[in-house]
Amino acid sequence: MLWFLFQEDKILLSKQSDSTYTIPEGETCPWKDLETLDFPIMEETTCRVGILAADFPIDNDHILVTLRQSFELLSAPLYKAAGKAAELLYWHRSTAYCSICGSPLAWDGPISKKCRSCNKEYWPALTPAIIVAITRNNGKEILLVQSKKFKGDYYGLVAGFVETGESLEECLRREVKEETGYDVKNIRYFDSQPWPYPNGLMIGFTAEYDAGEFCLQESELRKGGWFSRKNLPAIPGKVSLARRLIDHWLQTTD
Repeated sequence: MLWFLFQEDKILLSKQSDSTYTIPEGETCPWKDLETLDFPIMEETTCRVGILAADFPIDNDHILVTLRQSFELLSAPLYKAAGKAAELLYWHRSTAYCSICGSPLAWDGPISKKCRSCNKEYWPALTPAIIVAITRNNGKEILLVQSKKFKGDYYGLVAGFVETGESLEECLRREVKEETGYDVKNIRYFDSQPWPYPNGLMIGFTAEYDAGEFCLQESELRKGGWFSRKNLPAIPGKVSLARRLIDHWLQTTD
């Protein structure tokens, strides 16, 4: 049994004999009096999810790291499972009362709840967002921007949340226009990625510059511009779909 235990935005990892890290494992919870939840996180593996108190004692055999930091320490399947555990825990904690009548919710399935007063049903919901690598000059330049939400001095890609009544492509065109003033063409799907911060789904695209003058959306972005592989600034870490899109561009351009 795997134990996905969180303290605010951090997850508890166990140190192994070879100094690598993994998710704590055991038939019983290694810590007494810890309330945990049974969520379907991994096929053929029983998992429990729980919350650690702020004063939870950490011994030398364990560490607390942010979910993003765990990407560098866990295997790909365990990191993906940890993200799902974090999303389900966030949903559970933020979905306690019915939004229609205000009554307390009760479990109705492994990942569903139901209001016993009005029968309204609730499941975890994802927030979809697009992210796009835009190129010009026969693919020799890529458009990079720096969001005001970035904690470090690095550049990423144009991204934004899908609005109600919008297709992914319509969202992409709108976000690019709002953030940069550009129109784009030749939009192509690239890949998608669960983004459990806290409940996102990133859908990645590539596109080409078509027309327009650069006009940075200063309410959301600090800076931005076109870059070639020879003058590339600091870029996001490998945990992100943004990095995979940029790496793909680097691999396909001279």
